[in-house]
Amino acid sequence: MHTYILKRPIITERSLALANQQNTYTFEVHATATKNQVKTLIEELFDVTVIRVRTIVSQAKRQKTGKRRLTKTVGRTKKALVTLKKGQTLEVFDIGGQE
Repeated sequence: MHTYILKRPIITERSLALANQQNTYTFEVHATATKNQVKTLIEELFDVTVIRVRTIVSQAKRQKTGKRRLTKTVGRTKKALVTLKKGQTLEVFDIGGQE
């Protein structure tokens, strides 16, 4: 399985709350990645059991930059919300301080 599918974990207040309360972890994934690919990759990399994978695609946005306020397009991103079996956790999201 190709690890380039998984770009990075998304660590925000909301994603940490989801991880603590619902055992759901958020990752940024490649735009062409499927739910099944994400599921098998997470199971292989972290040795856990994935119950469900949900995906969110945010559309491309335009931003104005520079002194001349030229517009540039920021590409679309895809997030995967991965729910694990009860009792299993990912150490990537264990930053401490919250119970």
